[in-house]
Amino acid sequence: MQKVWNIKKYDEDDVKKIMNDFHISSVLAKLIIARDIKYSDINNFLNGDLSFLKDPYLMKDMDKFVDRIDMAIKNKEKICIYGDYDVDGITSITIMYQFLTGLGAKVDYYLPDRLVEGYGINNNALLEIKKNGTNLVITVDCGITAVEEVEYAKQIGLDICVTDHHECADVLPDAIAIINPKQKDDHYPFKMHAGVGVAFKCLAAISKRYNLDDSSYLKYLDIVAIGTISDIVPLVDENRIISKYGLAQMAKTENIGLKALLKIINFKDIDSIMVSFGMAPRINACGRMGNARIAVSLLLEKDPKKANEIAMKLDELNTERQLVEKDIFDEAVQMIQKNNIDKKNSIVLYNENWHNGVIGIVASRLVNIYYKPVILLTKEHGVIRGSGRCQSGFSIYDALTECKEALIQFGGHELAAGLSIEEENISQFVNLFEEATTRRSNHLSEQVIDIDMQITKKDLTGRTIKDIMTLKPFGQSNQVPLFIYKGLKVVAIRTIKEDKHLKLTLQDERSLIEGIAFSQGSRRDELMIGSKVDVVGNIEVNTFNTPKTIQIVIQDFKKAIE
Repeated sequence: MQKVWNIKKYDEDDVKKIMNDFHISSVLAKLIIARDIKYSDINNFLNGDLSFLKDPYLMKDMDKFVDRIDMAIKNKEKICIYGDYDVDGITSITIMYQFLTGLGAKVDYYLPDRLVEGYGINNNALLEIKKNGTNLVITVDCGITAVEEVEYAKQIGLDICVTDHHECADVLPDAIAIINPKQKDDHYPFKMHAGVGVAFKCLAAISKRYNLDDSSYLKYLDIVAIGTISDIVPLVDENRIISKYGLAQMAKTENIGLKALLKIINFKDIDSIMVSFGMAPRINACGRMGNARIAVSLLLEKDPKKANEIAMKLDELNTERQLVEKDIFDEAVQMIQKNNIDKKNSIVLYNENWHNGVIGIVASRLVNIYYKPVILLTKEHGVIRGSGRCQSGFSIYDALTECKEALIQFGGHELAAGLSIEEENISQFVNLFEEATTRRSNHLSEQVIDIDMQITKKDLTGRTIKDIMTLKPFGQSNQVPLFIYKGLKVVAIRTIKEDKHLKLTLQDERSLIEGIAFSQGSRRDELMIGSKVDVVGNIEVNTFNTPKTIQIVIQDFKKAIE
């Protein structure tokens, strides 16, 4: 598919004002404008620290939540934290458990089995929790759609406080308290926390009520950053501060389990890339392939030897997950090609033998290839479950809302969602989802690459690298800056790593520029020595060379327009 290049344009008066007011370069000023950062938020973006975190009591129901926690602690009631089995849920359980036990509370936690129970609260689990002597259930990263389940909890004598970040339906559970900034009547000024971010605000509120030092909850920032980055929420505002300071804390973490995991991952830098591609897959693997309690036990472990053993187990499960994922991906691509499904506006595939814990990852990979919403369905214990993903600019949650008549239930947010459906309703759902997607298409077949600005040789300097580093950590709504460099002469071409990657030497007048295009080795024949190309990519320091050099990591290239 030919990609559309969209080079952003700037009002030079706006650029100069930001340069002068914040004493930054024109490159950094443009990159800030490109990220749609309001003028009033620029200081927060550039200089925001922990003092910029907002008062947690601005969230609706926070007083009610803290009151109920306080009552449970004073009355020595047993509390059960009920979470989701992904990284966000696992980290949410970890910080809530550690904080409350640190206050002397009687705490347990519950993670549903992904392959047996599926996502969210279920009545059987609530009954077991009640039989274990629990009085209060706190949900983390789930619960906002559990209207019937919360009602059942009340019938069996369980109080429930919901903390969640997913989209809210018109009818909400009748819980003791609901902490979710996405409630329509919640006036908290930032709405885009991950589940662990909402849990973190709850800890801050409890700490404030008990007049504890801020370190009582800030010490969990490394764990909060893992869940925040992994859940692909926008890394702006409070999420940016959490991630920035959490990553710094991670580098010197005192969490024994996290230390063991970092040792296995062995990434060069502790940054958002490491969390997304090194840490998150391993933490997620146990929930996808088996029991997510393994990951929680790692983050709670105090014995270094046991922590190393658990970390190695996560690594093994991740390897197993990769093999299963490859098989499902290959089968899905064959189904798409055989039935010309890529000609439609949406892709919905069903195979009863697919692994429910892995189909979400495969859906993400298919979105990157076909650039349209993808839902994969499989059967687990007689129930059809699905995971959906979509590209930026399209809301899969809104599209599913239009198909709810064919679904048992669904939930999620703009870019990712889960659902369950009766087998006999699959065909109806496929048609409804295609109709909903078509109504919202808006050129979904075009894969647009948003380019921050054009550069030349004079921009390939340490100053530009420093400006780029100022924007870190990178993530959703703050992507790695992309630049276009035009009219480069191809001097040398080679493929590396079994022809997987493309390595180029390019020339601008007399200056040579190194470029690497990962996973684009198959495009080797599109280039000729001596021809000229326009390239789009990000700029980084190549630390493999001595001395270090600046190179372009090429995302796309086209024949230069003379």
